[in-house]
Amino acid sequence: MPGGRLTHQERRQIALGLGDSLPYAAIARGLGRPTSTVTREVMRNGGPNAYRADLAHQATERRAHRRRSAVSRGSESAPQPHGRDADAMAEYEETFTAVLMGSGLNRMSARVLTCLFTTDAGSLSASRLAQRLQVSPSSVSKAIAFLESQSLVRRERDERRRDRYVVDDELFFQATIASVRANDRLVETARRGVAVLGPHTPAATRLENIARFLDFISESITRAAEQAREVLHAGPGAAEYDTNRPGPDRE
Repeated sequence: MPGGRLTHQERRQIALGLGDSLPYAAIARGLGRPTSTVTREVMRNGGPNAYRADLAHQATERRAHRRRSAVSRGSESAPQPHGRDADAMAEYEETFTAVLMGSGLNRMSARVLTCLFTTDAGSLSASRLAQRLQVSPSSVSKAIAFLESQSLVRRERDERRRDRYVVDDELFFQATIASVRANDRLVETARRGVAVLGPHTPAATRLENIARFLDFISESITRAAEQAREVLHAGPGAAEYDTNRPGPDRE
């Protein structure tokens, strides 16, 4: 089985496989590569619908150049917390960013969120984020504004009255509930359309079915989030959560 980085030709084969709607495992078998290699490659380069072999190869070359530049500046000697491997961390952060982009975040927001999630403190100032990501403060500011609007980060003032941006366990719950509220607004709007279009018309029936479906989804997500909330606050070694036990009803 070949190792090392994917070649330009292998990336073209991946693009052809995606174009033929082949699963990652089938593409990987054709290349003699692990499925995880193909999955990471696709997700870090736009996802299955936006993957382009030439662009992916260029992006890989740029990343390699940045790593070589970092080494030349002596960053390889910088101590890593808890004895972590710097190369493994860089690889993981790229993968995490790609997965977040696949869930709908733009690249800068995904990079900021990855940086916050992989920081032990769970918080960083805007200037520290800009330094770590090697981008302008304005880029960080725009990304933070979007993440705050989605309840994915929150802002705190430290003892020097500087803004720090925080991710914590509770934010995952709050972001889930925020998505439910957005869903509820869609339900309300669909049901308003039923009255406008007239009951029993084909269009009104379609909107009512959509509203019923989304309302059921909202109730299910809220119930599951309330039941699982304690998982976010459980420490290492906590007992496995029982997903079958009842939780509080949705208000």
